[in-house]
Amino acid sequence: MNWDRIEGNWKQVTGRAKVQWGKLTSDDLDIIAGRREQLAGKIQERYGIAKDEADKQVSEWVTKADDSWFGKDKSSS
Repeated sequence: MNWDRIEGNWKQVTGRAKVQWGKLTSDDLDIIAGRREQLAGKIQERYGIAKDEADKQVSEWVTKADDSWFGKDKSSS
């Protein structure tokens, strides 16, 4: 998954971000507005971690993204 798709569908993925990083508020997510650097910065701030660690967490989160995040899951399960 690429970040452009997440950014373009930010409102749909904010719930997933809240599950991943529970210390982020709805206001934080509104301010982030899909910007990757802003997300990493807020994670760094809320969790008191290094920038490298925040970037790593965001990268790992992005790799989990699939079509089901965007309400387009076509599986028949």
